[in-house]
Amino acid sequence: MKSIEKTLAGAPGRAAVALTAWAASAAQAAQVNDLPGGPGVNQLNLTPGVTQIAQAQYDLHWMLLIICTIIFVGVFGVMSYSIWHHRKSRGAKAAHFHESLGVEIAWTVVPFFIVIGMAAPATKVIIAQKDTTNPDLTIKATGYQWKWGYDYLIGEGQGIGFLSTLDSSQRALSDAGKPEGDNYLLKVDNPLVVPVNKKVRVITTSNDVIHSWFVPQLGVKQDSIPGFVRDTWFRAEKTGDFYGQCAELCGKEHAYMPIHVKVLPQEEYTAWVQDQNKRMAAAADDPSKVWTLPDLEARGAKVYAANCAACHQENGKGGGAIKALDGSPIVKGAPAEQMHVLLEGRANGAMPSWKQLSDTELAAVATYTKNHWSNATGQIIQPSEFAAARTGKFPAGG
Repeated sequence: MKSIEKTLAGAPGRAAVALTAWAASAAQAAQVNDLPGGPGVNQLNLTPGVTQIAQAQYDLHWMLLIICTIIFVGVFGVMSYSIWHHRKSRGAKAAHFHESLGVEIAWTVVPFFIVIGMAAPATKVIIAQKDTTNPDLTIKATGYQWKWGYDYLIGEGQGIGFLSTLDSSQRALSDAGKPEGDNYLLKVDNPLVVPVNKKVRVITTSNDVIHSWFVPQLGVKQDSIPGFVRDTWFRAEKTGDFYGQCAELCGKEHAYMPIHVKVLPQEEYTAWVQDQNKRMAAAADDPSKVWTLPDLEARGAKVYAANCAACHQENGKGGGAIKALDGSPIVKGAPAEQMHVLLEGRANGAMPSWKQLSDTELAAVATYTKNHWSNATGQIIQPSEFAAARTGKFPAGG
């Protein structure tokens, strides 16, 4: 609830809460089987997880629950017995006594040792959770409305970076009101990939509002706060796919911001890193390259589908508070204004900044929207213009 007051208010806020509740209930209704690495059908208990921290949290939860249950049963059992067996209708007479040293000592010392017995193991787990020293791999997780950006900073895979977005097929199912599959609203296009039995430090921050990186099976939950850097860690002891979600109400698309962590054997992880490096080298764009209109439109269609269609729709008509791009005076106007919007965002983050995209991707999607639907402007924006705009040099009229 930390960010909701800043991002939503009034009816839009209530609509976002309703949408989030509906999406959660729909996802649960759609799930037929337990999802390995994710939620179980009718799950009530915590998951034991696949990390030592997750297992420690699980054990700590049960220990505290048992202690609290014993105290509850003991206190209310004695109280209920006393009320029933010493009631006035049975002729019971209330005792009158004052200042019992033994009782004073007992009700001070016993709770003290109970609290110490609960606090000591809890403190041990908390300290272990915060020990991010000597990681094998360091990854920055950046929250965006509404997706995650991952950058591999230190260790094998250094230099790899990508965005992780809800798979378009999942969004289509949600828009059609047809929740299907045990991984409904948890499938992403690009999962975070890490090696098994390696200490992975996750640095969290945010580009807009407060998000939270939460993967129960890994025993990890860390807020992503704009302007701040927080960190956590995990060491997965089993391979597989593990799922989580943003755990901080971050706006109307909060329910569509899943997390997918894929843990691979070391050999497969090394192969994945090599493949990603090859892909990045092949896809690297020269910002000084001059593109033709058809090439930019083709590239822009893919960028739009991956990043913009969720809000503005495939037909560009928008909806509700989301403005239409089809026929938009900003899109059809001078390039500078649309470039400002893409780089800086608008309406206090309702339209987020997309500066995390490359200059070529920004030029492609801007050109695509200027020449798609009814927006037959014939205008072309080149990557070099966005490269200059990042330094404050916008085209004429900007």
